[in-house]
Amino acid sequence: MKGVLVDSNVLLDVFVDDPNWADWSENQLSQYGDNYPLYINPIIYTEISIGFARIEELENAISGCGLFMLPLPREALFLAGKVFLQYRRRKGAKASPLPDFFIGAHAAVAQLKLLTRDISRYRTCFPTVQLICPK
Repeated sequence: MKGVLVDSNVLLDVFVDDPNWADWSENQLSQYGDNYPLYINPIIYTEISIGFARIEELENAISGCGLFMLPLPREALFLAGKVFLQYRRRKGAKASPLPDFFIGAHAAVAQLKLLTRDISRYRTCFPTVQLICPK
């Protein structure tokens, strides 16, 4: 599959007009949106929902950005669990959020690029995923 999975931090930058990151995130969405389909999944949808009071507002924001919803494949769910287990066995932070593992596994299994600002865990745990991130 060809496309870009957009992490929640990039979308929240735009939706809440983050003073440090909104411009970078908007530019990346525009640049990659011109050349690739942009996707989110149910995990990302859940994470970005915190920025909205009503589901209709969220749905309008998603469609306004040209984002498409993808289901999480079972292979990605399985991979997320296995990678998370390895991470914890290596003494990974107990506070490390499991959603990042679902997102990274989805990008890996679906062979999607991942647009994100959280690069360290993705780079370490999902080395095959092509990251679009700040330099």
